[in-house]
Amino acid sequence: MKKPSSVAAYLRAVPPAPRAALQRLRKTIKAAAPFFMSTALTKAYRKALASYDTSKGTIRFTADKPLPAALVRKLVKARIAQTERKR
Repeated sequence: MKKPSSVAAYLRAVPPAPRAALQRLRKTIKAAAPFFMSTALTKAYRKALASYDTSKGTIRFTADKPLPAALVRKLVKARIAQTERKR
């Protein structure tokens, strides 16, 4: 698969079920803040993320086992706080 030129292009190439899960996740994140994960947060939330495959700043999930919205909100808020402390 050729590398997509944008998130929208990537989502168009994803099958319907996972696309819906990704779109819900994206909507949750965008409602909270622009967001990029960090290694420190994946370590800090290790217990909550134990059932997901993680590496550095990445959390891998599937359409049939999405990240819970409450966990996404916690991660986003923690990332915002982390970013604010660096300013």
